[in-house]
Amino acid sequence: MENRDCHLAFAIVNRPNMNWTIIIIAFAVLAGFYLLKRMSFVSEEIARQHLANGALVIDVRSPEEFQSGNVPNAINIPLGELKEKLPDRVKDKNQVLLLHCLSGGRSGIAQQQLKAMGYSNVFNLGSFSRAREIVAGTKSS
Repeated sequence: MENRDCHLAFAIVNRPNMNWTIIIIAFAVLAGFYLLKRMSFVSEEIARQHLANGALVIDVRSPEEFQSGNVPNAINIPLGELKEKLPDRVKDKNQVLLLHCLSGGRSGIAQQQLKAMGYSNVFNLGSFSRAREIVAGTKSS
């Protein structure tokens, strides 16, 4: 009996180590996801070059989000309406398009959709705040 109790006590004492392992793995996965997401954003330098050469900024947020604040000269076409409305607004599939949303997630989805539709120069600016800073010419943090 005494040996069994010892094993039970050992298992209970070592259990917190397992919890820390799970926390560390979860943190690593989230950090990796964040870094991959950031790597999919166009660089500030390239985005500014495209803007100087006539790129269009497309905001894929909802009209309500757009009305609460927007990037100057951005065109608001919500993600759910992009496939129907963008071809009417942008006939040239070689036109450079810089997409953004609130966090960069919806604009990433929009980028994939537009590439599948044949638009060849589609870039994800990322979040609204990052897009605003790039268009305004300030350094993003």
